[in-house]
Amino acid sequence: MNKGNTNNNNINKETVFLRQAEASDIGALEQLLNRCYRQTEGWTNEADLIGGIRITQDELARTIANPTHYLFVYPKTTTGERDGEETGELLGCIAVDIKVNTDSNETTYNKSAYIGMFAVHPVLQGQGVGNVILQAAETFASRHLQSDGQTSDKKPARLTMSILSHRPELLSYYHRRGYELNGNKMPFPNDGNNGEPKRQDLELLELEKIVN
Repeated sequence: MNKGNTNNNNINKETVFLRQAEASDIGALEQLLNRCYRQTEGWTNEADLIGGIRITQDELARTIANPTHYLFVYPKTTTGERDGEETGELLGCIAVDIKVNTDSNETTYNKSAYIGMFAVHPVLQGQGVGNVILQAAETFASRHLQSDGQTSDKKPARLTMSILSHRPELLSYYHRRGYELNGNKMPFPNDGNNGEPKRQDLELLELEKIVN
């Protein structure tokens, strides 16, 4: 992705649209995610906390092939509208991983969706584009979970996500959108597969939002 390539004259939050990712998007997705998370652009990057790459093409291919994992992209078009011709550049993405667990011992039915791989091109950050993408993913997850036919289930669906510790501005962003820390956390994996942590006390904190 050419850093000077994105012209946002025809782009605003009213024209944002998503489609499901395809194999042909893998290269552009890899560039977008690694740029947004690992380079010092925009306010959402993790460059001060983690080095190395964010994701590989193989990981993206497995995600797209997973039938319970929905990866959505916001493609750039020649007009900035859905009906324009796609240029091959991606302006945003988000993933919804549907998780349904049946506990046969207690005959309970737990429904949740994990939201991840959320990224907005640095040039478009701070313009409401991310809010639209997140809302669209939440709506998709909620409708998907509530349409499973389990009408006897009394438990509401949960949306979950993980963020890095030491990111108070990001935590505030999600607080404003109804997410709360649920107490679950784990040390950031130092296995070389998730980037290289730049501080020893780095953790992944889980947030959740209840969807009735």
